[in-house]
Amino acid sequence: MIKTIGVTKRFGDIVAVDHINAEIKEGSVFGLIGTNGAGKSTFLRLLSGILRPDEGEILIDNENVYENTVRKEEFFYISDDQHYLSNAAPSDMIRFYRLFYPQFDEKRAGELLSGFGLDADRKIRTFSKGMKKQLSVILGLSAKTRYLFCDETFDGLDPVMRQTVKSLFAQDMADRGLTPVIASHNLRELEDICDHVGLLHKGGILFSKDLEDMKTGIHKIQCVPSSIPSVLTEKGTIANASETAKVLFPAMDILLCERHGSILTMTVRGAEDEIRHKMNSYETIFYEIVPLTLEEIFISETEVKGYDIKKLVL
Repeated sequence: MIKTIGVTKRFGDIVAVDHINAEIKEGSVFGLIGTNGAGKSTFLRLLSGILRPDEGEILIDNENVYENTVRKEEFFYISDDQHYLSNAAPSDMIRFYRLFYPQFDEKRAGELLSGFGLDADRKIRTFSKGMKKQLSVILGLSAKTRYLFCDETFDGLDPVMRQTVKSLFAQDMADRGLTPVIASHNLRELEDICDHVGLLHKGGILFSKDLEDMKTGIHKIQCVPSSIPSVLTEKGTIANASETAKVLFPAMDILLCERHGSILTMTVRGAEDEIRHKMNSYETIFYEIVPLTLEEIFISETEVKGYDIKKLVL
């Protein structure tokens, strides 16, 4: 298990990672999501022992990672900005990583190169961005480490290749207990592969939860109220949608609300049964509870913390 305790990293006056406490359990997929500049890449570099935390500890099986050669053999880091040896071919990189990872499976690397249609002796500098990402995945899986740290790994891959990579991750998880840690902006990609999600915002962690638990604790309601109290109208139009919803449904824990015509769309906290019981006590022409996507949960949680995209759009 990987555990971070009060991990903080500063670059001058900028706090890139701010007192993060998290646990990454083995045999699951940990998705790391966050706003731009939230600290996702910095956090992965800290986990990898590339950066030393200014405060706190990063532990694998209760041992510090930084400058710990033995522990570093247990994970492989796929950077968003891949770097390969100058003028190297995939075959050269296989020999290079074999020196650092005792369990590196050269046979499997060759099979994956063939399966991905990559020439083992072609210079990597002639590869496209997607081909370089494929090579990184091949090297990472062939290293046969316990953990695989992935920074925007799906970026640059076509839809078929993304699904192939997910299948390979799932296969290694089943066969040898691989634990991928994936940082990505593509929330839809993470939604169908992740078991646990950590949300970073401004260097800190807003929450770290199992994906299913997260979805059962927050819901979206679409409803048509029976009427709008006159105090909430001005010149025939409904006032602020969130304020309206809080007056109409005072017992609901409303995070966000939008209005489209006569329909209010609310994002609320609570269990589905509890929400349904409360909504049944109010007068509505119609309401339904619809599932939230991971992207909608991300937007809801970050807007509550003051990161409102609407304020950036003129």
